[in-house]
Amino acid sequence: MVVTGFCFVALTATVKMLGDAVPAAQGAFLRFALVLPFVLPMLPALRRALPQGRDLRLFVLRAALHTGAVIAWFYAMARIPIAEVTAMNYLIPVYVTLGAALFLGERLAVRRIAAVFVALAGALLILRPGFRELSNGHLAMLVTSLGLGASYVITKSLSARYSSTVIVALLSIMVTLGLLPFALADWVPLSLSQLGGYGLCAFFATGGHFCMTQAFRAAPVAITQPVTFLQLVWASALGVLVFSEPLDGFVLVGGTVIVAAVSFIAWRESVLKRRRTEQNHF
Repeated sequence: MVVTGFCFVALTATVKMLGDAVPAAQGAFLRFALVLPFVLPMLPALRRALPQGRDLRLFVLRAALHTGAVIAWFYAMARIPIAEVTAMNYLIPVYVTLGAALFLGERLAVRRIAAVFVALAGALLILRPGFRELSNGHLAMLVTSLGLGASYVITKSLSARYSSTVIVALLSIMVTLGLLPFALADWVPLSLSQLGGYGLCAFFATGGHFCMTQAFRAAPVAITQPVTFLQLVWASALGVLVFSEPLDGFVLVGGTVIVAAVSFIAWRESVLKRRRTEQNHF
């Protein structure tokens, strides 16, 4: 999870350094398109388990949500501090928890509901509506976290019927195709350094997701989740030292509150899962 955090912060910093010279949709398209060669070994498994009917519609909906979310993320990265982007990303597990309760029938106990409200209070500390002007970048990050949260809820449902290989391969292919028309609508020529930068984005994104998967296999989410707080520390340091962004104490406090709430939710889920396993065993 430490390496995962490093990869995701490096991804964010790379996009930040690339700036807004390339439109957000084109940047998002390049990030996904450059990963497609790694998807080729997954094609045989994909052909054997092509979804149909309702499942196919769910895959398409998930790709559409993901497409909009990554465009919004690339847009936000060029407009708000890197620490704020990182802190607001922590809201995604909160939306997944709410979505799983609303659409997948998962029970939401009082303590988990309280943790969700605590996390949302942390988001208000970061945004501080009414005390400062919210930019389009902040609104884009809210779209990003909501879109990715909804996408992950659908993934959670599909994972009961499809392997990780099929889910990852279809997401990569569908999102690349979904981004293509938006990228072509406002395409700008790329320099070699920009192309190399987006290649780094693809590398860090793929490495981060791979390491995160390995971490989830090695330890419960309740143990790995608190380590994600390091991302906020590194992002804040990068913002100050590399991008000359002011250190916002409200962002640090709000991010800490969200991480604490999400860690509690993860711990409660692990406890409930262990109890169900023990009951089934006996």
